[in-house]
Amino acid sequence: MARLNTVDPASATGRAKEIFDGPLKGKHLNIFKGMANSGAMLDAYLGLAGALGKSSLSAAEQEVIHLAISEQNNCGYCVAAHTMLGTNAGLTEEQTVEARKGHMGDAKLGALANFALALHEKKGFVTDEDLAKFKGAGYDDAGVCDAITTYALAIMTNYFNHVNDTSVDFPPAPAL
Repeated sequence: MARLNTVDPASATGRAKEIFDGPLKGKHLNIFKGMANSGAMLDAYLGLAGALGKSSLSAAEQEVIHLAISEQNNCGYCVAAHTMLGTNAGLTEEQTVEARKGHMGDAKLGALANFALALHEKKGFVTDEDLAKFKGAGYDDAGVCDAITTYALAIMTNYFNHVNDTSVDFPPAPAL
């Protein structure tokens, strides 16, 4: 059960109403209903997500990061959400599980998952070797920046869901 107020989009006011009537029209997910306590948080979420729409990383690559980090952070809400979003972006269900484990059959996606996990484990202090492995898999400096941005969005949503104890409104992810 949510620990923060759950804002009903039909009775939202202020910036939350503008967002529910605009960019989140029809997207009345539990995460957004909780974030709606702060127009600034919804704007931050939409800003990062919107910026990533112009990323050098594909939607599937971004989902690999979300899945790897959400599993590490034990965010059941995000694991379920990004399993669905990942398959919608072209990942197989098996790849969504591999991303959560941080071991992928696809070498390039595996390098991406490993880089995201290195960012997480080392709090951003990745080694030259971590960076070289990532770039050696075919990513460039834009990919590094976009991986960091995707990571930041994953952390924001994971931590929000932990604080809020957001009820999952997605199909459950496969067990590991």
